[in-house]
Amino acid sequence: MNKRFVIAIDGPAASGKSTTAKQLARKLKYVYIDTGAMYRASGLCTLLQNVNLNDEAALKNMLDNISIKIEYAEDGNRVYLNDKNVSERIREADITKLSSQIAVIRIVREKMVELQRKIGENGGVIMDGRDIGTVVFPNADYKFFMIADVKTRASRRWKEAKENGEIIPMDEIEEELIWRDENDSNREISPLKQATDAIPIDTSGMSIDEQVDMIYSVIKRGENA
Repeated sequence: MNKRFVIAIDGPAASGKSTTAKQLARKLKYVYIDTGAMYRASGLCTLLQNVNLNDEAALKNMLDNISIKIEYAEDGNRVYLNDKNVSERIREADITKLSSQIAVIRIVREKMVELQRKIGENGGVIMDGRDIGTVVFPNADYKFFMIADVKTRASRRWKEAKENGEIIPMDEIEEELIWRDENDSNREISPLKQATDAIPIDTSGMSIDEQVDMIYSVIKRGENA
């Protein structure tokens, strides 16, 4: 492919968007920007610096000096917070919940959007999240909105946890996903919402390879149109 597109993939937690985006990026030889990792890193930063989320002055000072870098690696992106590799730490349970809380804070989102737009200004990027096609890149060349039923998403999360040596009750995972859906969809700032020009994809009965192939074929058809 000759033109370097900006591709936005949105959807609720565990809908398959992140895994699909990563594999699609490798297939297209694009840069994959894990926006969720950026919010997770911001949340971790508040813990490390003992910043209260309700203290706007302290939070602004932290954001003015924060450095978040994402580097491509064959085994997955590496995330650096203030030059320290935090790729594993930001995936732990306490950061998962904190990231959803910090994502609703306006000054945090403004800073992250600023960083995301800068990374994608020359194209050749794939971003996934909850507001990429509506807020970060409303003029993205391609927008996709991935969904899946709660039981399918909970099963995916359960398998991921098991592979990491964690045993979490399925009903607990379902409850957390429902809570996150509600929180993300109803937050005042940049809620989870399908862009009017996004292509919806229900991944409930699809494998990751099928998801990647579907999106890839859409992009390839567009390039040849």
